[in-house]
Amino acid sequence: MIDLHEAFTSGLESLRHHALRSFLAMLGIIFGVGAVIAMLSIGAGAERQALEIIDAMGLRNVVVKDKRIDRENELTEIRRKSTGLSTRDARAIRDAVPGVERVVAKIEVEAWKVLAPAGRAKPRVLGVSSDYPALVKLSLHEGRFFDQTDEDTHAPVCVIGDQARRDLFGFEPALGRPLKVNDQWLTVVGVLAGGGGKREIQGVTLEGTASDIYLPVTAAERRFGRGALKAPLDELVVSMAPGTPVQESAAVISTLLDRLHGGAADYTITVPEALLEQSRRTQRLFDIVMGAIAGISLLVGGIGIMNIMLATVLERTREIGVRRAMGARQVDIRNQFVMEAFAVTVTGGLLGIAMGLAIAKGVAAYAGWKTIVTVWSIALSVGVSAAVGLVFGSYPAMRAARLDPVEALRYE
Repeated sequence: MIDLHEAFTSGLESLRHHALRSFLAMLGIIFGVGAVIAMLSIGAGAERQALEIIDAMGLRNVVVKDKRIDRENELTEIRRKSTGLSTRDARAIRDAVPGVERVVAKIEVEAWKVLAPAGRAKPRVLGVSSDYPALVKLSLHEGRFFDQTDEDTHAPVCVIGDQARRDLFGFEPALGRPLKVNDQWLTVVGVLAGGGGKREIQGVTLEGTASDIYLPVTAAERRFGRGALKAPLDELVVSMAPGTPVQESAAVISTLLDRLHGGAADYTITVPEALLEQSRRTQRLFDIVMGAIAGISLLVGGIGIMNIMLATVLERTREIGVRRAMGARQVDIRNQFVMEAFAVTVTGGLLGIAMGLAIAKGVAAYAGWKTIVTVWSIALSVGVSAAVGLVFGSYPAMRAARLDPVEALRYE
């Protein structure tokens, strides 16, 4: 009788004796398993990145942005109908749309010079409402964010990102110290915790906060000029109360703004909740396509395993006859060849895992795309490769087991 361990060892020995043929047979398994791991790691990384971006935007938020129009005559024609996003829009949304918790305004200041006693920087300078941190989950490292009183009095205060602090003040304290934006002096009242870099999903860009400088939106309006054709505000973030249907509310906001702007298409509306649904649909499509590719590779690999095992059965017909004559049962012969096929696919699976990990790391290093290799993906790959070996090795094994011992012994 042949035990399973002996059969597996025999399979590895057969691999060693026919290394090139076995490797060629394993290529499909290697590519299939590698594709599975790479697909799952890239997909998991993309999903986590998308969730981080959408979470930063706020699932209960509706983001209204001033539409960028490069052609001056078109913009001039639009400005005859509408002045663009303004505080009037913010008040109308707050008063007319049910379920609105707060409306936060944002202005991007054209900062051509940012100086401090210890250095200079080129940050993004933003005027925002005092409750802006609650919407986008800004966290402070030290100090405070400006409050409603600062906003009401157009106070010349600011909160800076960690990178901006290093650029402007080096390793010295920043709180309470002045910095100059264009021709306006501001006092630092807070420093943000480290923020991530620039990220994008579904065409929506989310900037990092490390190099940002925030000041009250009223101070930005009063102290810094705007171009004649520019809208008073660059962005409105509308936060909806829990339980309020966000996408339906976005449709109401769109209808309201269309009336206020005289039908001018000078704004865009982004709904993070809708982006999440679209991202998940895209991820499912990606999984289906990559799963089909990996499945085809495994199918080809399985056919290759079956071919090599059929050739092995033919080559070892006399050996099978001798084993049967010495008392080996059909089940022993079948187990021997199934385990040999299993050994081929498991070896191919291990090489495929190495290939998948290399692809995932290569994508992360070259494209800057976050990848996540999970234990589940490796276990799935090993399980699939083992299943392929058992399934496609069964027919050659049964064929070997059914050989007539007398005819097998006479085979040359």
